[in-house]
Amino acid sequence: MRKQALILGLGQFGLSVARALQERKVEVMVVDRDPKLVQQAAEFVAEAVSFDAADEAALARTSPGDRDICVVAMGDESRDGSIVTTALLRQMGAPMIVARASDTIHERILRLVGAHEIVNPEREFGERLASRLAHSGVIDQVALGDDLILTELRVPAKMVGRTLEDSRLPKRFGVTVVAVRKKDDGPGRVEPPNPRVPLAENDILIVTGTNDAIATLVEKF
Repeated sequence: MRKQALILGLGQFGLSVARALQERKVEVMVVDRDPKLVQQAAEFVAEAVSFDAADEAALARTSPGDRDICVVAMGDESRDGSIVTTALLRQMGAPMIVARASDTIHERILRLVGAHEIVNPEREFGERLASRLAHSGVIDQVALGDDLILTELRVPAKMVGRTLEDSRLPKRFGVTVVAVRKKDDGPGRVEPPNPRVPLAENDILIVTGTNDAIATLVEKF
């Protein structure tokens, strides 16, 4: 049975999430007060309706308790509405509520009223961009916890031709290589790390470690 998702709020973030979930074979229903945005989303989602998500009776008709995922994707202009909607979803038994926060206070309130997960797209993108700008070898980063991050890293020049066994990254930097992307052509293929195979110039390391550990590795090499 296909997963079902309810997306509330169709700004740029909400539309992107809705489209991506639909492409991944999730059955998506979207809600927004703006009929034009609803009409736009109707072209690629299973169902699109226009009403105020903070309207308890209207929201109840979308059966949040039967949805696998509910995403409160409202923008900064609907801050109060996102809080009310999150609280209503929790009261209606939504099993998984992901809410978009605009700042730390908003995040704290959303957690208090029942959000299971909080996202801040602007902050997360800013942090990822800052990492790429600060460290030329970093391609992308994804947070795995409060400080642990997953990083795509171009093989440093000093490691080309050397093996992971020779480099001793876990012992020297506290960084673990979880995969190697071989950039022969196209997006490349991802392989498990082989500690005895020399690294090529175009290889990309996929590593885990703390922010400080990744930064130290990049600086040393």
